[in-house]
Amino acid sequence: MIRPASFKYFKTSPEIICLAVMLYIRFPLSLRNVEDLLHERGMDVSHETICYWWNRFGPMFAPEIRKKRVQQLRAMQRFRRMRSLQKFASVHSSVYNHFNKERSLTSRGTFKLPRTAALTE
Repeated sequence: MIRPASFKYFKTSPEIICLAVMLYIRFPLSLRNVEDLLHERGMDVSHETICYWWNRFGPMFAPEIRKKRVQQLRAMQRFRRMRSLQKFASVHSSVYNHFNKERSLTSRGTFKLPRTAALTE
């Protein structure tokens, strides 16, 4: 988390600085694109200022980004085993089948037969 003292000598609010830097980091945008996005939101900031903010505050945002990236990678590793994938598929299919609009068009047997065959594989 970035400390409020980091923004002490800036005229722009910390929320705008964080927004500009995170837009530049998170999405594949150029500095001028970030400038245009901020201008559409009513904030007049030059691309040079955004570059300065990126150089100044980018290293402070890096640990947060790395932490989120590690959490995403760990979430993807949950399905490395077939058993965990089957558990997810069975829970997901029961929820999905509940809200599926086409479910009422087929009989129960023809609907469950492919699903059970897929889960046994």
